[in-house]
Amino acid sequence: MLLVDEARSGRWMADPGFGVYVHIPFCRHRCHYCDFNTYEGQDDIHASYVDALVRHIETFPGDTSPATSVFFGGGTPTLLDPRQNARILSAIKDRVGIVSGAEITIEANPETVDVAKFEGLLDAGFERVSIGIQSLVPRVLLGLGRTHSPEVALDAIAAARTAGFEDVNADLIYGSPWETEDDWRTSLEGVIAAAPDHISAYALTVEEGTPLHTLVATGRTPDVDPDVQAARHTIADELLSAAGYERYEVSNWARPGRASRHNVLYWSGGDYLGFGAGAHAHRSGRRYWSTRLPRDFVAAVSSGDTVEAGNETLAPEERAIEALTLGLRLRSGVDVEAFGRLFGTDAIGTRAQAIADLVGLQLLERDGPWLRLTDEATMIANEVFTRLL
Repeated sequence: MLLVDEARSGRWMADPGFGVYVHIPFCRHRCHYCDFNTYEGQDDIHASYVDALVRHIETFPGDTSPATSVFFGGGTPTLLDPRQNARILSAIKDRVGIVSGAEITIEANPETVDVAKFEGLLDAGFERVSIGIQSLVPRVLLGLGRTHSPEVALDAIAAARTAGFEDVNADLIYGSPWETEDDWRTSLEGVIAAAPDHISAYALTVEEGTPLHTLVATGRTPDVDPDVQAARHTIADELLSAAGYERYEVSNWARPGRASRHNVLYWSGGDYLGFGAGAHAHRSGRRYWSTRLPRDFVAAVSSGDTVEAGNETLAPEERAIEALTLGLRLRSGVDVEAFGRLFGTDAIGTRAQAIADLVGLQLLERDGPWLRLTDEATMIANEVFTRLL
């Protein structure tokens, strides 16, 4: 059995445990950049969705392993009452099992939480909260389509601490067209002062089908600038490192020993179940996903039909290269000896020349059995991975 604290180092693991992801697809307002499976204005089906989700978990067929991490994402899980989230979590404990000391995270938007709600979530069994701050500059928040103020965002972190949460993450987004370098420094410095245990900072991406994509495509908003985003990432690393945070993945920093177990499981190519509308799962190279629309999900569960909307099984070579590129996102890189035992020695051996070339270009580096991206290659990781395909 995985010693769950080992995963909090943020290093790649041959046995990263077993995860459960729960999708709550409801939001008060859909942000301009969001392409997640989320819906606003569906308050009338929250209760029936929770009923269907609990039933789906309770009747999940087949064997499973106890979870070392559970993550409630969305959408906005904190739109639900803590007692509703408690019912879902209780169903997971009963059907899947949760190991002692597991990481149990719930995402929260600042305008949906207060001390009382956080207390209810702690009572329900959640011990980690991830708060969507995104920015502490009003102009940037407006451009992103966020509906909270900087003050409300910081109040949410304080409320989580007051309630008793000892493990808090803050999400940030950088590199939007509305953001200056000073704006980014303001957001970083404000969040650092609030002292979360973990900070995720993501470069804004313009996804098709979003309002932001329409604005960019029609010339009403400038596109993102990769060079600007690279500079923003460098600033984040400098300020967060100086404040005692360690970058353990391309977009994730944590205080020592506070990396997210669930993140490490994903980047280590681990297995996880997915429950809820549009949720994805991965078991031993087989990926599958649920029907996307919440009302369709509820109807399928109510009628006893499958909620699986599709699946794919990766060939061994496909699974190996996916696991390798995921693992190289971690700052630790991948233990190639352990990786070879999992996926076969050819998974590395057939790429020996490409790896040697990338080492020569100072884009990859070797340290004993570990193969990792150099710091200089972090922001062009996808280009490096393309050379390994």
